[in-house]
Amino acid sequence: MSFLRASFSARTAFANARRYSTAPPAAQKSSNLPYYLIGGGIAGLAGYVYLERSGAAAPVKPKISDQSALDPKNFVDFKLKKIEPYNHNTAKFIFELPPDTASLLPVASCVVVKSSPEAEKPLVDDKGKPVIRPYTPISPSDLPGELTFLVKRYDSGKMSKYMHEMKPGDKLSIKGPIPKFEYKINQFDEVGMIAGGSGITPMYQILEHALKDPSNKTRFTLIFANVTEKDILLKEEFDALKAKYPKTFDVVYTVDQAGADWKGPTGYINSELVTKYLPAPTLGEKAKIFVCGPPGQVAAVAGPKQGMKQGELGGILKQLGYTDEQVRAL
Repeated sequence: MSFLRASFSARTAFANARRYSTAPPAAQKSSNLPYYLIGGGIAGLAGYVYLERSGAAAPVKPKISDQSALDPKNFVDFKLKKIEPYNHNTAKFIFELPPDTASLLPVASCVVVKSSPEAEKPLVDDKGKPVIRPYTPISPSDLPGELTFLVKRYDSGKMSKYMHEMKPGDKLSIKGPIPKFEYKINQFDEVGMIAGGSGITPMYQILEHALKDPSNKTRFTLIFANVTEKDILLKEEFDALKAKYPKTFDVVYTVDQAGADWKGPTGYINSELVTKYLPAPTLGEKAKIFVCGPPGQVAAVAGPKQGMKQGELGGILKQLGYTDEQVRAL
């Protein structure tokens, strides 16, 4: 008998017992059955609470289709479900996916977005062509029914400003996945990550995927640069990962404008920070460096990208002796 059935029977029996106690049938002998049922219901509740608290009863994940809600060849409109403010210039945008479906994005990959054809004022460039921008979702790839983006509003960012003006119920056209790098568990002994601003989302995607894998032995070190401390995105999540996986993950925050209580590094990412915290270029194929952030930062650290393609390695990493094979701009 399930707990719900047992508790229902117990309640029914208890009610009957109370009713009969005020005016019992003269010829009927009292029975202990109601109390047995009540005891069974309590025991079922105790067992449920024990399993819940002990973690013995693993939550059952809802079944999802093995077919992604996204289309890698065509833009599909998705409705904005809600907006959750994150800080002074960043918010989470949560879009609805069809029931029982998930994004199923491979790691590491992103999607590209543009305004919906149904939009009152479609976002276009000076030539009248749709503005298309890449974004990496922060929601788990197997999360059913939702797709979440963490978007920082930039004054010069046409798409980021457009999304920050959207309202629940509006639609956004999304296409993907767009593969960036096929990450395999334990592919490298050490992985260094350099990120700035909203360029942190691809790093978060990889770390969430790798660190929770019980077989992971790769050590990750992230250097995350921002203007001020309040600009640091996903700080709580990274601090939690560091506490949970101290042997395989470390994070270093650096800010341009430090407050009086700031105790970490300050200024732009430089060769000293890279040399101190990231895997050495002498590790060869056992090490990988991922870079993602504003174009100026990426260019200074690893050389400019050529659109969605890798550019020639340059900047700080080339000066320190890293090779093209060791560096990947996401």
